[in-house]
Amino acid sequence: MSYQVFARKYRPTTFDDVLGQDHVVRTLKNAISQNRLAHAYLFVGPRGTGKTSTARIFAKALNCPGGPKVDFDPLDPVCVQIAEGNSLDVIEIDGASNNGVDEVRSLREAVNYPPMNGQYKIYYIDEVHMLTNQAFNALLKTLEEPPAHAKFIFATTEVHKILPTILSRCQRFDLRPIPTETIAQHLLHIASLENVTLDQAAAWAIAKGADGGMRDAQSMLDQLVAFCGSQITEPDVLNIFGFTSRETIASLCDALFQKNTAAALQIIQRESATGRDVSQLLNELIGALRAIIVAKVDPNAPNEGIPNEIWQQLLNVTKTCKTDRLLAVIEVFAETEGRMKWATNRKLHLELGIIKAIQTIGESRISDIINVLAGAAGNFPEQVVSTPPQQQVTTNIVEETAQPEIVLSEKPVVAAPPVAIIPPQEKKPIIDAYAALDSMIENATDEPQPAFEAPPIAAPKPFAAKPEPAEKTETPRVVDFHNDPLIQKALEIFAGKIITA
Repeated sequence: MSYQVFARKYRPTTFDDVLGQDHVVRTLKNAISQNRLAHAYLFVGPRGTGKTSTARIFAKALNCPGGPKVDFDPLDPVCVQIAEGNSLDVIEIDGASNNGVDEVRSLREAVNYPPMNGQYKIYYIDEVHMLTNQAFNALLKTLEEPPAHAKFIFATTEVHKILPTILSRCQRFDLRPIPTETIAQHLLHIASLENVTLDQAAAWAIAKGADGGMRDAQSMLDQLVAFCGSQITEPDVLNIFGFTSRETIASLCDALFQKNTAAALQIIQRESATGRDVSQLLNELIGALRAIIVAKVDPNAPNEGIPNEIWQQLLNVTKTCKTDRLLAVIEVFAETEGRMKWATNRKLHLELGIIKAIQTIGESRISDIINVLAGAAGNFPEQVVSTPPQQQVTTNIVEETAQPEIVLSEKPVVAAPPVAIIPPQEKKPIIDAYAALDSMIENATDEPQPAFEAPPIAAPKPFAAKPEPAEKTETPRVVDFHNDPLIQKALEIFAGKIITA
């Protein structure tokens, strides 16, 4: 028998073999057990998460001898034919190469023929989003009311490209990215079956690089076995696939939060010189910062597979850094990651992002100022009464031309804390005096004016509205009014004096 790659050799054959998709497996099992089978299913998910494998297992459960049943025998000839893609009752179609109206018309004609061996005739269309709109429209009627013996299973990685009229006729199942720990454990299981010594750290590095795809992880392990033989360590994984070690990420975090720009740039230069992918380096750095933020919010959160020694080092480095600063740093790196996708010189953008992140850590923020003011507020008296602006007694009278300034008080009105408020019974006479003085100055002429009498304090007159200014006459305003009785009376009331320029 010819050699089979790990992705095919260790493909799931039963529902129990499907990893990381418990929600999908449970629903399909219950549908079979309760005989609640729909006529169309849609599997959605990233690459390598088990869409095709789950579809084949479901087809085995439907067409197995004595089916439909959940606990079928995967070694039964009918199940073996379905697994190998040779069954006449399970037709697998590639949506990318059979995406036209003619292919769909052929399917509509063939769907009316009954199955050869099993109970159902199952059509599995992979990458169904590649069908044209005309092909989708040609499939609508058949998909909505298929023959009783027909079942449709669709798989796609880009569900947004499928027409809503197709989606509404299918039961949708979203397959999630497989957890890193699940992938690492499965790789260790495969290595034990293949008599290969795979380090725990190496398995974790492969699982992280696979990014939720089991098929990618199995292909990487297959390549490592061809390169390293029966002994695979973490440095081998890092060298072959250009991943960054967790020690390097820890050193970069240390330089980042110690605000050592030179050391951080040296790490980037060293990794770039050895052929590391700087985009992968940034992705690993963001992942480490994300784990640190989660640990600050939830101390019982897992450390994302980082060794305990390195994990404690990261926590110690970021102990004094608040969560909002970590979020600001991640925002800087997220913007950097977006620019790096379309840049020709990715290393330059990463270096700029590192410098900006260090500046973000060291800069003062509004929240810091608020915290300082809130802490200093405890040193003030509990009750401090301040005088509203309208109650402060200060008046400056300035002529439109160069005129002397009248200061009505020799002493500045400054009150030591707590500041006293002027009582209401003393406030109204002052306001009345101001109004009268303002009216007299506005209407001042050369003609002799009657003597000004201040209103008595005990019985103040009602507040009078400011009269409309008199029409301007050709008589010039008095410039020298130092000896005017009105001014002298005002100075006497307010204990003021005239200051000449």
